[in-house]
Amino acid sequence: MTTFDVLLEDLSSDIRDTLRRVAGLAEESFRARADAYDRQATFPKEDFQALFHADLLGATIPRDAGGLGLGIQGRNTFPLWMMTKLMAKADLSLARCWEGHANSLVLIDALGTPEQKRRWFEGVLERGEIWVAWSGEPSAPKPGEKARFGTTVTAAPDGWYVTGSKVFATSASGANRAILLVSTEGPGGARHNQGNPEALLMLACDLSDPTITVDTSWWDPVGMRATGSHLVRFERTFVPRDCLIGRPGSYLLDQWQTAFVPHYAASFLGAAEAAYDYAVTYVRHQNKGSDPYIQHRIASMAVHIDSGHLWLHHVAGLWDRGRRADAALAGTKVRHLVEHWAEDTVHHCIRACGARSLIRPSPIERILRDLTFYLRHDNDDHILATIGRAVLGEQHDVSFYKP
Repeated sequence: MTTFDVLLEDLSSDIRDTLRRVAGLAEESFRARADAYDRQATFPKEDFQALFHADLLGATIPRDAGGLGLGIQGRNTFPLWMMTKLMAKADLSLARCWEGHANSLVLIDALGTPEQKRRWFEGVLERGEIWVAWSGEPSAPKPGEKARFGTTVTAAPDGWYVTGSKVFATSASGANRAILLVSTEGPGGARHNQGNPEALLMLACDLSDPTITVDTSWWDPVGMRATGSHLVRFERTFVPRDCLIGRPGSYLLDQWQTAFVPHYAASFLGAAEAAYDYAVTYVRHQNKGSDPYIQHRIASMAVHIDSGHLWLHHVAGLWDRGRRADAALAGTKVRHLVEHWAEDTVHHCIRACGARSLIRPSPIERILRDLTFYLRHDNDDHILATIGRAVLGEQHDVSFYKP
């Protein structure tokens, strides 16, 4: 029995059943479609349709609103992260899109008005609407890049006009609605915000608006291709005042990013577990199990996988018990640890299985590319320095790890 199986014993029977259904979809459908989505760099639309038809799309919507009540708002966090892990085990790009959807609904549940919740939760549960949250507005172009990114927000009597562009806009070619994190002080979003935190707004935007265009030519990465994280342009896109989520600045002031940091780790763990399972199957098939060096690599992988589950279970428990400050720092630690455990696991797999593991149709080739790219979402040097500053009692930022 694995550590994951042991941890499942503490969950209710209905949640175990939910995770079995997710695992079934992942094994029977998501994994089989992952290669085509990657090759074509297209959003995993059929996977989200399958989640909708299986009544899983509203995982983080409260039970009394028709959802499953998972996540930090429902004090039922570990099952949500395990759902994500199971999806990532089949397709890391799918898991990233799912994170954006699930996390957006957490924000609406926590900060939305009763009318906003009724309207938007209904769209998810009855029509299969897909959500995402976009912040990315890098302040400077990379070498050779002429365009500058960023949005400006102009107030109107009954709302705001948004003009400009965002990049790394996950699910841009598949989502129906996006939470735009934009600043009234100018470009910067949340991650790159340098000004007054109260200037940051969360505006819920209908992506069918004709003033919004998606530039698919910008997104041509080595990995995470199926996330469709394109460049999105806004030409005086009007967002009504009743689409403002929470009070201005709440995302930064209440450190909401800390609730989502461990979610990344769950995705990393899923990719690592897929590599581990592949390696165990390959080694057994090749009758290499008696090689002591192979044994060392398999053992290291197994310890990494078990450790990732245990750490995520611990951090989830902190969130569920309302220990938000402790959970925020612990989430940063698990984000750092699982990044390295996942990367090591994939490389142990390649060492144990050889060059053939990197030749399609082996999934390891895609897992290596996807994980390598996704780990760059945050700067691990800054993450580790943030942990050090916290230990030393120095001022630190557990949301975006700014020095």
